[in-house]
Parts: sequence; C-alpha cells; structure tokens
Amino acid sequence: MLEDRTTPASSPTTWPAAYPQGYAVVDVETTGLARDDRIISAAVYRLDARGDVEDHWYTLVNPERDPGPVWIHGLTSEVLEGAPLFREVAEEFAARLRGRVLVAHNAVFDWQMIAREYARAEREAPVRQRLCTIALSKQLGLPLPNHKLESLAAHFGVVQQRAHHALDDARVLAEAFRPSLRAAAAGSVRLPLQECRPLTEWTDRPAPRIGRQADGYGGYGGYRTGGWRPSRKRPPCPYPNPGRHQEGRPLKQGMRVAFSGDTSVDRELLEDRAVEAGLHVATSLSRLTSLLVTNDPDAGTSKVLKARQYGTPVVDEAAFGQLLGDVEPADE
Repeated sequence: MLEDRTTPASSPTTWPAAYPQGYAVVDVETTGLARDDRIISAAVYRLDARGDVEDHWYTLVNPERDPGPVWIHGLTSEVLEGAPLFREVAEEFAARLRGRVLVAHNAVFDWQMIAREYARAEREAPVRQRLCTIALSKQLGLPLPNHKLESLAAHFGVVQQRAHHALDDARVLAEAFRPSLRAAAAGSVRLPLQECRPLTEWTDRPAPRIGRQADGYGGYGGYRTGGWRPSRKRPPCPYPNPGRHQEGRPLKQGMRVAFSGDTSVDRELLEDRAVEAGLHVATSLSRLTSLLVTNDPDAGTSKVLKARQYGTPVVDEAAFGQLLGDVEPADE
C-alpha cells in the first residue's frame, strides 16, 4: 500500500468538483524516441479521484524489431521474443485507461507512443485527457533541482528500486502523484490537463525484426545487447536553417536546436528524436541557433547565458516534445 506523504494536510476535506474522477498512471519503455519506435513494456497504476491506488498492471510487448537501447531498459531480444504483440494486449491495456486521465512524466511522449501503437493495431486508444507530472510540479512550484522522475520521487521521499523498469517507474510516479494531487486540491490549483487526440491510421516504414540489429543511424544501428554504447557521428542535417523558432508556430526542418541541463529522458535519445524530425542538433549555442531546450531557464550555464544575450527562444522539454509532434517540412 502506498504511504501518505502529503504535508501538511493529507486529504483536503473540500475537493474541487472539476477534478477528474480517476487516473491511470502510465509508464512505457520503448525501442527509442522516433515516430516508428515501438513499446516494449507498459505499466498502469489505476488511481481513484483522490489518488488512492485501486490496482496495477504490467506487461512486456514484443516490438517485432530490434529492442533499441538495452543499456537503458535492460530488455533484450531474447526476453521480448516470447512476449505478446501489442494488438494482443490492446484490449486489456484499454480497460486500464478507459474513462481516466492518463498521467505520466513527460506525458506527451507516453501518449504519442500509446496512440501510435493503437493506430497500428487499427484501434483507438480510449484516452481523452492527459496530465504531465512535470507540468504539475511546475504549477505547484515544487523546489526540484531538475525535472527527472528521480528528483520528483526524492522530494516526496519515494524510493526507486528499478529505474527504467515500467512497473517500478509507474509505482514511483503514482506515489509522487498522490501528494501532488492533494496539494493541488488543497490550493484549488487548476490541473494542467491536455486534450488527447487519438490517431485513426498509421503507416510504419520497414524496421528490423526482433532479434536482428538495425543497420544505419535511425534504428540504433550498431548497438549491441550489452551495457555499452559505441560512439556515433550524427549525419549532417540535409536542410537549410530557416531561422529562429517563433512562439505559437511549429518547428521547421533545418532548425538548429541546442540542449542544456538535465532532461527527464536520456539526452541522447531526445537528440535522436530531434534528428529524426529533420532538425539540426547543435552542440553549442550561437546567433544561428533556432531554439534552446532546457528545463532550468534560470540556470547559469553558458548556453542559457548566451541564449539571453542573443535573444534565442527557450522552451522546456515537455513543450519541445509537443513541438516535435508537428514539424513542418523544409522549403523546397
């Protein structure tokens, strides 16, 4: 049973009427961060309206392709080969999500991966709203050093046992979400709910089947199932730099994106996803940089200081994840 870690009031006597009636705290592990990557494990903790746990569920999923960054999730081709396909667990997964708000750490990523898997299975994910715990922690003004799950967990005294294991990550998030939810209710804070629009169709490009390593950049080519990763030289961006990102506008292929500070997902995977979208990942910040991604815009890092000096637009990781979902093609 989850311990109550909310202070000072564990459960407000007056609960906001507009708050959802139930939540599905979700974590998925994947073969990577690109649009054609697949889910390899999933976990759901179902919570009631006040954040108390009702039950939990976990499954491995055979992605029918190379498992990707094994050094992160620990799931090898051999482990996944006998696991069910996503379409075989889609109904049970849906039963855990239906009628609830999907809660995740960097929720736009988990939602997009789930929506794509359901579209591949020619079904629709039964989710209409999501809540990102990064956004909620910001809204509550929690004094976190960064936006990693481990930092949120440490703030509430939650002990992680197996990082990057979907079931334990979901458990940790459920334990941290409950006091966050109750703190929001006590302060009548409006929850940062976002609309989820399910995909209705999907077409994947060919990908290597499970048990075979990918060739080339996009499929984690050259990665083995050990705990090491070889150095890679990123291919040059084939598109011209269209200039700076403008608030309220989508990203455009060729834009130069720099990263600074900690991210909730592995930095290399986040950069991979940017490259897959046609962006130029810059290792330094200059007047030509289109956008800086950082979860700590008040930090005194050289990139943040240069961004202020040059007037470079700055967004956090969650906002960048949303922007990656709709990148405009480069001009012909």
